[in-house]
This record gives sequence, C-alpha cells and structure tokens, in this order.
Amino acid sequence: MIKRSYAKVNIFLKIAGCRDNYHELVSRFVRVKNLYDVISFEKCSCDEFTLVGDFGCETKQNTIYKAYEYLSKMYKNVEVLFGNYKVSVEKIIPEFAGLGGGSSNCATFMIMVNEVCKLGLSKDQLVKIGSTIGADVPFFIYEYDSANVTGIGEIVEKFEEEVLDIEVFTPDIKCDTGAIFTSFRDKFYKEISDDEAKKLLSMKSIDILNELSIDDANDLYLPAVDCEPKLEVYIKNENWYFSGSGSSFFRIAGK
Repeated sequence: MIKRSYAKVNIFLKIAGCRDNYHELVSRFVRVKNLYDVISFEKCSCDEFTLVGDFGCETKQNTIYKAYEYLSKMYKNVEVLFGNYKVSVEKIIPEFAGLGGGSSNCATFMIMVNEVCKLGLSKDQLVKIGSTIGADVPFFIYEYDSANVTGIGEIVEKFEEEVLDIEVFTPDIKCDTGAIFTSFRDKFYKEISDDEAKKLLSMKSIDILNELSIDDANDLYLPAVDCEPKLEVYIKNENWYFSGSGSSFFRIAGK
C-alpha cells in the first residue's frame, strides 16, 4: 500500500490564550498539494517494527513509531502485519520547518493501518488517538484541503474554498519551536480578540493573504526572527508568508 503524506501551511496563526502548558490557537491550515512524502508498506520479514526513511530523529521518537506503539497494543493484527511488512517513507517535506511533516506522516500511517488491518475506526476515533501524539495530527487525519483549527489543535472544522496553488521555500534554518514560544511569551505576547478570530475564520485564505502582512498573519513570525535573525533576509517581497513556527515561507504561486 502506498499513500501520499501532504505538507501544510498556516494561512494565519494567532494565539488565543493558554491552557495548562499549551497555547490555544486560532489558525487556518491548508494542505500543500505539490509537497508530500510518500509512505509505503513493503513486504519484508521483520523481527521488530521496521521504519526506513531519512529522519532527523531516532526511530522511537518518530511519530509513526509512536502511532504503531499505540495501535499495536490495542490490536494484535497490527503487530502481526508489521512482522511481514516494513514501513518506508520517501522524505521530501523538510523537517523542523513549520510544514507539519511529522504529524502528516503519523496521520497517514494511521489511516493506512486502519484500512489494511480493517480496524473500522472512524476519523473521530483516529483523531482521539492522534491528538495524544501531536497537536497537528488531527488536521491531517481529516484529510481536508482547508480547515479552521482551534483549541490546541484538536478542533478541526472544514473550510470550503478553492484549492490554492502554494509555493513553499524553506531556508537551511531549523527553528526551535520551544525557544520561539518563549520569545513570544517574553517579548511579543498578545491574544486575538473573539471578534477578530471570528472575522479571520470566516474569510477566504486568498483574502486573508491579500489583507495581512507577514507579521500580522502569524504571531510567531517576529519571535522566530528574534531567535533566528537570518530569517529576515529571506523575505524577498511582501508576498511571502510564514508557516507555523518556521522556518518555511510560502506564497501563492505566480504572485
């Protein structure tokens, strides 16, 4: 079985408050249809769960491995499956780049296992599992092209709009999400109002990009520049925007 695992960008990302140790967000997630990893289950006699790919972390820290651990404890046939198949990931999405590659891989793997092993889990059930692994996983499980994402990432509502042709540029900078949030809290903290949140959540993505500047659209952009000053040199013109906590920039292709 082979399936594409798409990247995402945040058309806007605003902080709405805090819950325990997490920041609540108001955001529009959009799938990038021209940027994806490819996950395949390949026949192989395996003594243990085998994950092959060019990852920036150890296997047991990988989101796919974490999803396997959870599902194999719940369903014996998942463990049996991966005694006869290995998981191979062709990595194209840059890691540590604000594009959700790890979360997308996790969600895609879970969808594939659910189908192959005939687990019969609904999207909502998969989301409940996936949200324990990563905050962005629920968006990718629902497989929406565009969605409003709120809470700490667990509330995902499909947003109907035309699919945008998005161009992504990722500089050779690995942003430290923890450090960026610390900078945000210490130097840039603000919360979006309910009225402004409702306005952005109701607007089409193209209109948001036409109306907001890069730092107005993403509350984490200035904190990211504070942590990684070199990011500023990559803004070639006013049409570039910033995804997540970076380091990727994006724009509508051709603009």
